[in-house]
Amino acid sequence: MSSHQVDVNKPLEYQDHQGHLNIIGFWIFLGAEVALFATLFATYFVMKAGGSDAGFHPADMFELPLVFKMTFLLLTSSFTCGLALHAMRQSKWTQFMVYQILTLLMGMGFVYYEVYEFVHYVSEGVNLGVGSYWSAFFVLLGTHGAHVSVGIIWIIGLLIQFKRMGSMTPKLASKFFVSSLYWHFLDVIWIFIYTGVYLFGIMQ
Repeated sequence: MSSHQVDVNKPLEYQDHQGHLNIIGFWIFLGAEVALFATLFATYFVMKAGGSDAGFHPADMFELPLVFKMTFLLLTSSFTCGLALHAMRQSKWTQFMVYQILTLLMGMGFVYYEVYEFVHYVSEGVNLGVGSYWSAFFVLLGTHGAHVSVGIIWIIGLLIQFKRMGSMTPKLASKFFVSSLYWHFLDVIWIFIYTGVYLFGIMQ
């Protein structure tokens, strides 16, 4: 694969003016995403403090081994996503593809385990309607899981575009860079979920 590089002193994704503007715009978009998740976290903690769990206590329901698997997959996928970006900047296309595919596989594994977790809770009688606490729980984690699913579809679409073009352009590189920002953002959100929802949940 060839690269249409203009300035070797700049990362590939910053060599297209429109791509550069898109990156700046996406940082602004992430600010809105921070506000969204901050609202969901605030709602969750309010419901945790004063809402009803309908007798289904989080400490009894949470399965930490499963949560550990989910956390490992998402944290590791963020690492491989970073390696893919590094490989892109060095024009190492085989490594780039391998790391992107690994990122996708681990992201899919995360979504699978989250769906499995939700199905397990529902089979035990826990759903959106059993109490305000669980409503906040499902909305928070469901929103995050939906974002991860969107990220998976997004990266797959970019990889298809990359293969069809047969080369990496600065504009396409900026799209991959933005997708990596999005992926890392979701990883950070999950760290807060893991700590604030699961770890604190089993302590009470």
